Formats: sequence, structure tokens, C-alpha cells
Amino acid sequence: MSFEKTVEQHWAPDASGEILRRIDEGLVELGKNLDALTYDDIVAVDEFHIRGREATAELAELAAVCAADRVLDVGSGVGGPSRFLAATRGCHVDGIDLTTEYCDVATALAERIGLADKTTYRQANALTLPFDDASFDLVWTQHISMNIEDKDRMFSEMYRVLKPGGRAAIYDPIGGSGDPLDLPVPWAREKSMSFLIDSRATRDRLERVGFRIGTWRDVSDASVAWFRKNAAAAKDLGPEPLGLHLLLGPDWPTMARNMVANIAAGRIAVIQAIAHKS
Repeated sequence: MSFEKTVEQHWAPDASGEILRRIDEGLVELGKNLDALTYDDIVAVDEFHIRGREATAELAELAAVCAADRVLDVGSGVGGPSRFLAATRGCHVDGIDLTTEYCDVATALAERIGLADKTTYRQANALTLPFDDASFDLVWTQHISMNIEDKDRMFSEMYRVLKPGGRAAIYDPIGGSGDPLDLPVPWAREKSMSFLIDSRATRDRLERVGFRIGTWRDVSDASVAWFRKNAAAAKDLGPEPLGLHLLLGPDWPTMARNMVANIAAGRIAVIQAIAHKS
């Protein structure tokens, strides 16, 4: 089995169609009308990165996303951030993801909430983006580099598809101390699937493909606080109908506990960055 297939199976281990079915069941349990959904209705499951919608809104502000932008979301998942950008910023977003089922779910949800004309999703690899040079004003990526070993190629592809003057908005867990991680974490159940590099190495790789770093923020403390708040809520209330357990399975609580431990111990850092193409 190829590494790409292994990653795809990690993120979508069940039979095709199961993710959308589970989301629908959760929405019905919450009393939502499946024929009259809004992008807010599914926020608990469709933004599966640390701090969810809050972090997406922060990154959109840092990147100054506007309606005139053509945006590429690299690693778009089931489409939550792209739908948020389309709905609140008025821009058109193309999303690519390695996991075919995520693209199918993203397309279905965009159609349901009336954003099919502003969003497009396709299965593709971040290392070989299926777009012409200088196609986008903004490349957006949240929590995908952890599964990618060849970061030079990933950043080169992002740089290639940006127009001159374009920018990359990046929100990622990265390496910290270099000590071994407590596993599993959301992107890896074993160390062979995890490729973290530290802040200095990440910046170096961005700069050597041509990017100029504009903004660099460490949001590790806020990340730990978010995980702990969610853990306390889950303990008091139990699993909610919609949540990351629908995507990542029954070991999501263990993954969350390990992430808190890893970040708090400095084994993982979490950064937001805006990088510019000359």
C-alpha cells in the first residue's frame, strides 16, 4: 500500500458514505433541518484543527482575506474553513484534499448550504497541485504539513501557484523539543506517519523557496487551553452529537489528551504564519 493510501485510510477508515451519514445523524439529533442548514450548524465537526472556527477567523484576519481573492485551501478536509471564507469574506475557494471521501462530503455540504457556486473540491496531492502557475491570490493551509515529509516540495508548490504579491496563510502544529511524541495524535497513530520540523526549520524552508515571512505567531498556550476546555466539557456533558470523534473515531479522546501533553511539554508547538510571494 502506498503512503498516500495509508494517510487516506487514517483520516477516513470507514466505508464510503459513512462520514456524511454520521454527520446527518448528529444534525438530526441536534434538531437541525437537513434541508435548511447554515455553515454554523456543522462547525463542531467540519473544522477539525485546534481551536476550530476561532482559529479560522483569526487566520482570515491575519491574511486579510477579501472578496476579490481567489483562494486555494490545501488540505481542505470536509470544507469547514473554505465555506466560512466563502460565506463571510465572499471569495471563491478551491479545496484539495488527499482523502476522496472528504472531498465528496465537502461538496455535498457546500451544496446544502448554498455555497456550491463559491467552493470547488477535488482529490489531489499537496506535492503536485493540479493548477497552473500564478493562479491564486492566497494559499490557505491548516494542519496538513504533519503528514508530509517533503516540505520543500509542498512549499514550492504553494509558491508556484501563487500570483506575484500573493500570500500563504499557514496554521500548523510543528516540532518543538525534538523529544518523542506521546501517540496517537490526530494525524498519526504511529511515528512513521508524523513528520514534524521545528520553527527555525519551517521558516528556513519557506524562505528558501522564495517566501518572505510577514507574520509568525506561536499559539501553543491557546491551543492547550482549548483542549483542556473541551476535555472538561466532554467530562461534564459526555460526547456531543457532532464532534471530531465522528471523523477520527473512538480514540479521539486519547489523541486530545496526548496533544495537550505534547504541547505543554514543548514536544509540539502550534504556529500561525503569513508568508508573501515577491
